[in-house]
Amino acid sequence: MLTEKRQAEILRLLKEQGSITLQELKETLGASESTIRRDLNALDQEGKLCKVFGGAVRTDGDEKIVSTEDSVSAREVRNRSEKEAVARYAVSLIHPDDYIYLDAGTTTGCLIPLLPPIRATFVTNAIAHARALAARGFQVILPGGEVKASTEALVGHSACQFLQRYHFSVGFFGTNGVHQKAGFTTPDQLEAEIKRTALSNCHRRYVLCDHEKFNVVTPVSFAAFPDATVITSGPLPGGYTECRNVITV
Repeated sequence: MLTEKRQAEILRLLKEQGSITLQELKETLGASESTIRRDLNALDQEGKLCKVFGGAVRTDGDEKIVSTEDSVSAREVRNRSEKEAVARYAVSLIHPDDYIYLDAGTTTGCLIPLLPPIRATFVTNAIAHARALAARGFQVILPGGEVKASTEALVGHSACQFLQRYHFSVGFFGTNGVHQKAGFTTPDQLEAEIKRTALSNCHRRYVLCDHEKFNVVTPVSFAAFPDATVITSGPLPGGYTECRNVITV
């Protein structure tokens, strides 16, 4: 199949489905993975689709594509009051004796000062979170792994293997982007793998974010939009106000 015809077929499939995986494209078009990747890269650069880890999503003109992330110190002060409101609501969802996964991130970190003195165990991949939780007297477990400097998070294969053994009653996750087609995204593949592993082992799953994260797409998806309940604050873009899995506080 000629390149132009193959790329036109990719766009046609995206128009019908909204999103598509690399494996689906290989099977449908009968092309190699390297060929499909080249097509997706070319179409992404032309702004005709949004390439995400493992596939692509349709662009509707409402999303903001972001490939980098700010430092922890910069994110800590942005929309602080919103993040604290989100964290306050999230804390109300914690029960005594919960086994909790607390993801790295500035919004998830806002939970810690607000926690009541209940009996609960926390597993976190954030070194700063672990230190703050231990200072509050909670039982804390850290996975082994490589430290990612920009987020102060533990990532990598060892950390994923560690988390696969656990089953959490509830998990609270940060995200760099929320999009109904691309799902929850982050710029870093290693961090996405940690989030994906932990989230799949949580009975109750919550993504905490401020309103600026909506309709933002970063390079790697770690969960589909329906896979977790979003807790947020502030004005939401159209299309999200009626979503049953979005709680605005």
